[in-house]
Amino acid sequence: MKALLVIDMLNDFISENGALYTGKAGEKIINFVGEKIASFREEKNSVIFICDNHEIDDKEFDMFPSHCVANTEGSKIIEEFEVKKEDKIIKKRRYSAFFGTDLDLYLREKGIDELYVVGVCTNICILYTCADARNLGYKVNIYKDGVASFDLDAHNFALKEAKKTLGCKIL
Repeated sequence: MKALLVIDMLNDFISENGALYTGKAGEKIINFVGEKIASFREEKNSVIFICDNHEIDDKEFDMFPSHCVANTEGSKIIEEFEVKKEDKIIKKRRYSAFFGTDLDLYLREKGIDELYVVGVCTNICILYTCADARNLGYKVNIYKDGVASFDLDAHNFALKEAKKTLGCKIL
């Protein structure tokens, strides 16, 4: 079985006034991601929203500006996407959606062994989630038109790394 991971399509990354706005690159993938969400739902496959969700004094803010603080507008899924009751939301505090969450348990309980990935940021949360997924034995597919970053060079490097080193399929 397969699932769509929608990673960090949150106000702080996608909205122009967001704390870590990914720029036009992030805005540009909204329609594509929406189409994939609709397609996965239509095929009765799982849609999993992965949401950065930090404590107010999170140590990650030593490296990045404060963003996606729990229960703030910035931590919410962008309004373009409606979360349905059959969707799963996984909140994370680190780059990988697997670290410190029940994502792996959820996927195994559902019999899901193949992941399709969209969202932001390609070189951070996408790459590290895909690395952990591959280390856990999942097949991983990344939609290149469905991922973005505020750093184009790092975005391109991450896609190359995901393909060449991790064995992810870039679609």
